[in-house]
Amino acid sequence: MTFLDYLISVDARTALMGRMMRKLGVDRQLQVVADHAAVTDRAVDRCRSCGHQDECSTWLDEHEQADDPPDYCRNRDLIARLQHAAGQR
Repeated sequence: MTFLDYLISVDARTALMGRMMRKLGVDRQLQVVADHAAVTDRAVDRCRSCGHQDECSTWLDEHEQADDPPDYCRNRDLIARLQHAAGQR
């Protein structure tokens, strides 16, 4: 079990973050960034403090594929950096 897998199991909001990272194809990139445990922890904190859980869950269910997270996503900048580092952009 990876650190991200452990965090994803913690609660529903964290699960949403994991789904978002996988949907946008940056879950593996998140695992290899420098100090990935701290980066993941901060991303989890941002997701947990977001007030858009229902909207996020619906967005994830409705988008088979996506290039960008919704505008309200508090990890939008992190996702963009991970996509850039992975050469997805």
